[in-house]
Amino acid sequence: MARRPFVAGNWKMNMTQGEAATLLGELIPKLQAIRDVDVAVCPPFTAIGSTRERLHGTPVMLGAQNLHVAEKDGKLFHAGAYTGEISARMLADAGVSWVILGHSERRQFFGETDASINRKARACYEVGLKPIICVGETLADREAGNTAKVIEAQIRGCLDGLPQDRMAESVIAYEPVWAIGTGKVATPEQVQEVHAQIRALLVTLFNDRVSQAVRIQYGGSVKAGNAKALFALPDVDGGLIGGAALLAEEFAEIIQGARMAK
Repeated sequence: MARRPFVAGNWKMNMTQGEAATLLGELIPKLQAIRDVDVAVCPPFTAIGSTRERLHGTPVMLGAQNLHVAEKDGKLFHAGAYTGEISARMLADAGVSWVILGHSERRQFFGETDASINRKARACYEVGLKPIICVGETLADREAGNTAKVIEAQIRGCLDGLPQDRMAESVIAYEPVWAIGTGKVATPEQVQEVHAQIRALLVTLFNDRVSQAVRIQYGGSVKAGNAKALFALPDVDGGLIGGAALLAEEFAEIIQGARMAK
């Protein structure tokens, strides 16, 4: 099955509305002709509304970096007394299509777990959003030879009980924690090994159709200079881009790398 490449930019805690407007003003003209790669940008919550307006009529989709969901007796709540949080329903209402879930920074600094990420994915599905579910090992995990074990546990926990039809439309992002924002990049062999493992796990957890449909992004110090080689790997279907997504020229070149790779 031919999977359409997908490159998403995670702006993290960067960009005021004015800065976002400047970035998009530089970026959008570079992407207008692109029709064979899916592209999304994920601004901070404060810039979602203005970013939506600027993306109108362009091929670029709008994403968010997180959401909150509460659960009681197996029921998910999209509203309530959760000061400072944003629900899946609110994001859908704001025009968001994609939501990054379980980024390593969320796991490290905010205590997110595979179980909470699973609940958030189900909350996405309830309101028509699509998740980008992040997994990845730490440097200590890799040096101890535990990468495969860690990835399997994360995949099983995050995807437990998710419906097959919605899973097929979802994205998984493999981001080795030791390569995020460090300038270190996993070798092509390391990347393909983990992506192939994830695709094989999808067969076990769902079926071959779902496994072949799910797009698996790579993230971790992806730049214009290494994007094409990474995206050309058999089981890599694009990237979740951090710092380079804040630079219009660099992000556009990464997207061109995805076009050329496939």
